[in-house]
Amino acid sequence: MTSLSHDRYCDEILAQTDALRAVLTGADLGVTVPSCPDWTLRELAVHVGGAHRWVGEIVRTRASEEFPEDKVPGFEGPDGEDPAALDAWLAEGAAATAAALREAGPDAEVWTWVTERRTAFWARRMTHETAVHRADAALAARAPYEVDAEVAADTIEEWLGIVALAQEEGDPEAADLRGGGRSLHLHATDVPGAEWLIEFGEDRFTWRRAHEKATVALRGTLTDLMLVFNRRLEPTSSRVEVLGDAALLDFWLDRSSFG
Repeated sequence: MTSLSHDRYCDEILAQTDALRAVLTGADLGVTVPSCPDWTLRELAVHVGGAHRWVGEIVRTRASEEFPEDKVPGFEGPDGEDPAALDAWLAEGAAATAAALREAGPDAEVWTWVTERRTAFWARRMTHETAVHRADAALAARAPYEVDAEVAADTIEEWLGIVALAQEEGDPEAADLRGGGRSLHLHATDVPGAEWLIEFGEDRFTWRRAHEKATVALRGTLTDLMLVFNRRLEPTSSRVEVLGDAALLDFWLDRSSFG
């Protein structure tokens, strides 16, 4: 399970948005989102839909620098509080952005906030932005949540890459993720081969797919591993098992919580 194809990411932007819309249907949109307490459920939905539209404009215009949010049509969501209007707005934004990404292909040069200046970055980022915020919505609406194994694994690997880049660029929190010869093992109990070893070296951390002993291990379903890794499920939850130095897992989660 490596990075998915560009077409698959485009498909997933639509699929994850449809699943988010299903959670929102009939839910109390004024409820506070436990994992994002500054937002109501409606504000979370507007954040996701606004991000879709923002990326759509970056891709459509082949922007070479950051696109101003106030120049994005419909960025702030539909007028009024009508849930049906919000639902239609979410669907339209995701469809337009997926279409723009398909038309551009994975290799068109556009502005991103990383060194990779390709549309492929945005297709992957919007897939996981939507999948993780769908988890936030499910928490708020007390709805069940599960994500496809390939998507969950890629969510973990994308975030590892983002944290590694932050460390390389001198982020003070990510800079602490090194030294001591310590290691963290993620082990999915329901998907063969879905295991990762994160090793703290002298100057930086590295990661690879591996089944090896580590300072601390986190075991659970792949969906739950992804949720813990993205700080949407507490490592103390009965749904996962922590073996070894739990403080090291807490340290990782604390220092990789930016973004």
